Amino acid sequence: MEHVSLNGKTFKTFIGYDTIMKAIDEVAAKINADYRDSKDVPVLLCVLNGSIMFMAELMKRLEFNLEVVSIKLTSYSGTSSTGKVRQAMGLTGNISGRNVIIVEDIVDTGNTIVELKRILKEYGAREIRVCTMLLKPEIYSKDEKLDYVALPIPNRFIVGFGLDYDELGRNLKDIYVLDED
Repeated sequence: MEHVSLNGKTFKTFIGYDTIMKAIDEVAAKINADYRDSKDVPVLLCVLNGSIMFMAELMKRLEFNLEVVSIKLTSYSGTSSTGKVRQAMGLTGNISGRNVIIVEDIVDTGNTIVELKRILKEYGAREIRVCTMLLKPEIYSKDEKLDYVALPIPNRFIVGFGLDYDELGRNLKDIYVLDED
């Protein structure tokens, strides 16, 4: 089992690259089934910075025309959520009257999804769907529907494949979990 050290904390391999790719293949197939024959060009909303790697892999597998818009929200400090979501960078494009697919790296409490949907409605999105690479079902307590979930995971702190610990570890191709041994 491979270990990495980031800012004095040790993480061990949790989900391998091949498993991540298979999960992305499966989620992309579901999105393709829903949008392949759509007359509208949907907008994929990349939630920065964590979703970059997931978004890149997902887009390669989508078989329909799409546009990309980004937004940056923040709610984490170190290894824990602050519970407060703040917009660090606004939308990079117009979504008024558009179908938007939010592309998230991870959904845990759901606070970010609730805030994102509020923002998108404020900017006039016609339809909003949510696609997340990872979901922590044991702590997700919101009523917001998650349309596409690649992998459910336990409530543990993870890094890699876009997810960070104090901005480090995003470039790791596997997903690692905090090694508490």
